Amino acid sequence: MVKIDNIELPDFPLLLAPMEDVSDPPFRALCKEQGADVVYTEFVSSEGLIRNAAKSVMKLDIYEKERPVGIQIFGANLDSMLQTIDIVERSKPDIIDINFGCPVKKVVSKGAGAGILKDIDLMVKLTEEMVKRSSLPITVKTRLGWDHESIKIVEVAERLQDVGCKAISIHGRTRAQMYKGNADWKPIAAVKNNPRMHIPVFGNGDVDSPERAAEMRDSYGLDGAMIGRASIGNPWFFKQVKHFFETGEHLPPISMVERVEAARRHLQMSIDWKGPILGVFETRRHYTNYFKGIPHFKDYRTKMVTSDKPEDVFATFDEVLEKFGDFQFIS
Repeated sequence: MVKIDNIELPDFPLLLAPMEDVSDPPFRALCKEQGADVVYTEFVSSEGLIRNAAKSVMKLDIYEKERPVGIQIFGANLDSMLQTIDIVERSKPDIIDINFGCPVKKVVSKGAGAGILKDIDLMVKLTEEMVKRSSLPITVKTRLGWDHESIKIVEVAERLQDVGCKAISIHGRTRAQMYKGNADWKPIAAVKNNPRMHIPVFGNGDVDSPERAAEMRDSYGLDGAMIGRASIGNPWFFKQVKHFFETGEHLPPISMVERVEAARRHLQMSIDWKGPILGVFETRRHYTNYFKGIPHFKDYRTKMVTSDKPEDVFATFDEVLEKFGDFQFIS
């Protein structure tokens, strides 16, 4: 068993990573149904929250069926981050996660996200003060370092633990790498193998197959895997990994009927939550993976990602089921 403070999780839990414009309530619901053990919200700007920005506030929406669920926040100003704790706690998440890893320029330029990797003392101070402020477990998601020359993740993780961080998720790249090259899990394993570490250490980056998840567990000895890009348009990834762990075999490919039904439910939940305009627009990124590997599918995919009206997208799903309903996917 793995525990984040008092939250009990199964052995080697699978966590849905916080992803901007991806890990919203509709997608989290689908991933939870398919075996995600912990789900995280999109990252929420501390400055946006204290200014009551509508987009930031909306990201605090969580539902009972998602639990355990973490709300992830980012920022570099201590006063703003502490005010954010008070706001976030009203939504009653199970976990508050601090984003110290986002590499995007608009976040980093403000000293937030991975930008704080240039100032480890501030990173530790922010974490310490947020732990003091909150009654909820505070966790951290970060990267190996700012660049290859500044990797001190073993020391950093130990310092974060010492000020009260209850778990750490580490992406196996530096900020300088962005998402290029391969994730390096060896430094994450070094964090886990530090005899002073007793909080869970979760790995993130390039967990794109059941075999890779098993490698992270068995060869690197980590406490769990945080799944990001592999889940986009593929909420079944969590179920596929767990089936592989239990049997050593792959699940049969997800059928076209299941894919269309998931896409349909995903769109309807998005419309119910965000309204028809945003609901249609922000679900588009998932369709490529929902319907990956189907020959002569381009025209249907184009319809899905260019139609502005919900009824047109739903009609396209019906066409897909009629024309490709018997298509056999290859595992």
